[in-house]
Amino acid sequence: MGALTGYKVIELAGIGPAPMGGMILADMGAEVIRIERPGAADPKVAEPISGRNKKSVVLDLKQDAGKKALMALIEQADALIDPYRPGVCEKLGFGPEECLARNPRLVFARMTGWGQTGPLAQAAGHDLNYIAITGALHAIGRRGERPVVPLNLVGDFGGGGMLLVTGVMGGLLETARSGQGQVIDVAMVDGTAQLMWMMQGFQQIGAWNADEREANLLDGAAHFYDTYECADGKYVAVGAIEPQFYAELLARAEISDPQFQAQHDAAQWPELKQKLGAVLKTKTRDEWDALMAGSDACFAPVLTMVEAAQYEANKARSVYTEVAGLTHPSPAPRFLRTPSAIQHGTRALGADTVSVLKASGIGDGEIQELLANGAAQSGDSEE
Repeated sequence: MGALTGYKVIELAGIGPAPMGGMILADMGAEVIRIERPGAADPKVAEPISGRNKKSVVLDLKQDAGKKALMALIEQADALIDPYRPGVCEKLGFGPEECLARNPRLVFARMTGWGQTGPLAQAAGHDLNYIAITGALHAIGRRGERPVVPLNLVGDFGGGGMLLVTGVMGGLLETARSGQGQVIDVAMVDGTAQLMWMMQGFQQIGAWNADEREANLLDGAAHFYDTYECADGKYVAVGAIEPQFYAELLARAEISDPQFQAQHDAAQWPELKQKLGAVLKTKTRDEWDALMAGSDACFAPVLTMVEAAQYEANKARSVYTEVAGLTHPSPAPRFLRTPSAIQHGTRALGADTVSVLKASGIGDGEIQELLANGAAQSGDSEE
């Protein structure tokens, strides 16, 4: 029994942050029903990780019969995840006004890049664009070089998927008290701005140079907070900020050069970085890991995604879980009394169409008519 067992969430199929948010809610025990369009890519291929624990239902939402079936599901749902551009749900006939009229307790969460309002609301965009206008992209990279693309972790997933889960859970808590649903406007640009809270604060008190990259404590300028190449061409990450941790790093690396005592003299950081780099180049990554692992040196090997799943510390904590031959990140956060779990991997397209429609109260005859007219589609693995 997960923390959200008993809650039902409708996830309109999208990409990126919306399926991630649905995955986390499903891991926590919510019944997440993903609504796919006919002819969509098989989620076993398109969403091999984020589709876990979800039910797959195929409805043609451009047909009245398909929309009617969706509304039957929405009447029984606690939340709906809308991944479309602003106004798309309204045009299709199941916008917030229609849905809340049918289910006044519904939490209608809208996941977009630019938000529901503002001059960019209708513009296309992706993670890189959203983080560009918040200062996040400008801050990441080496001095004098172009900004570094941080995968799509910052906008899509940190500023999007995580914020979506926060919004849905906040909405559900408020609904439990008030008995009323509401619309949640989740925007990746808003979420990214929140992720920048610390740097934004530092900049405004004169503790962060916002104009330069690799010029600050946490952006790779400091010799004690950066990555270094080892003898085998692999890398390690050093993050020894506090003086006691920095002292542990120096001791384990057998560094006695008195210049290293000037830890926070930024003028000496470039030279100290060269010296520390030379020391770390004398051993392989794994040799340094053996010397530093488990200590307070704030030191870690830089692993590939494949290596990460096999790293002993990750294995001991079960950071990853094998499901049907695929490596999944284990559910998080970890609830001790109501643990989250991966009940099953991604279901095939439409695998749950018939069973979900039946559970919503739609009769066998109407379901067969939906299937015959193409307003619904059932997958081969229907149980």
